This record gives sequence, structure tokens and C-alpha cells, in this order.
Amino acid sequence: MTLQKDPENNEGKTLLRFARFENARILEVGCGEGRLTRRYARASSLTIGLDPDHSALRVARADSPRPGNIHFAGASASNIPFRKETFDIAILAWSL
Repeated sequence: MTLQKDPENNEGKTLLRFARFENARILEVGCGEGRLTRRYARASSLTIGLDPDHSALRVARADSPRPGNIHFAGASASNIPFRKETFDIAILAWSL
């Protein structure tokens, strides 16, 4: 039996209550395997998931739809490779 985290999508529903993702540019710091990323990214114009764990990013890329508006990059929160004001929303759901 495969373990499913949050099969009722409580995390995604909570995020959608607190932010407007429609047509937003979103940065998720510490995206891991992209489980939560895929729950809100459909509404965004662009979603970038960052994580220093390259193994987790391989899973995230493999499990994400192609073509799509989700992209994953190997980086840490201390060295974000984007200019200021690139994103409308930043998420650090499980990073702290």
C-alpha cells in the first residue's frame, strides 16, 4: 500500500483560501518532490519550485505534467537565482 499524504487536499484548500493563485507568478521554496506544488500550480501563470535536493527534484519533474507552467530548479533559500519582484507569491510551506 502506497502512503498518501493529505489525500483530502487540506493543504491545498488552505493555501487557496489565503492567496489568489490565478495568473500569479509563484515561487515555492523547498518544494521537495512537488507534491504540494502541483496542487495549486494549475491556476498560476508560472510556478517555480526550488529545492537543493536534486533527487527530490527528479521525482518532481517526472511527476509533473508536460508541457506545463511548473518548473523546478536546484537552489536553496539562501541563494535564490531570480531577480527581486519576479514573483507575486512566495510559499515556504514545509521549509521552516
